[in-house]
Amino acid sequence: MIDVSGSTAPNFRKPILAIAVGGLVAGTLDLMQAFALFGTRVPLLVAAGLMGRQALHGGVSTYVLGVLLHFFIALSAAAIYYAASRKLNFLTGHWLVCGLFYGIAVELVMNLIVLPLSALHARGPYKLHDLLHGLIVHMVVIGLPISFSARRFARATEPVQ
Repeated sequence: MIDVSGSTAPNFRKPILAIAVGGLVAGTLDLMQAFALFGTRVPLLVAAGLMGRQALHGGVSTYVLGVLLHFFIALSAAAIYYAASRKLNFLTGHWLVCGLFYGIAVELVMNLIVLPLSALHARGPYKLHDLLHGLIVHMVVIGLPISFSARRFARATEPVQ
């Protein structure tokens, strides 16, 4: 008889849970602040990064694609942080500072790599106000939920040093 209540089942679930919670919370907070600042057409802009400018005139399916892409990016960011935190213990030991810096890194990667390579080919010049706003928002709504989630679920699987 195999004991599934032992250490193997929780060890598999904890990384998935950490990534899911961190990514979904970060994605939801980011989408809510984007709706508040830019309106509810934000998912069409996200979809336009993949499909081009014609997505801005898309319907429900394009909107849903934009939401799914947004959460794919947020979950990917959470997976990257969680994987790195398994090797670099300071990411969970100092989750607050590391989360803030991770939010900065995510914002810079999105603005300097992802958007210029997208179908929109979005690139500067950037206004200082917009740059600072993006950095602060991503520090709080992306970096902190992801780093806290990695910290919270790291404690359940192994001691943080």
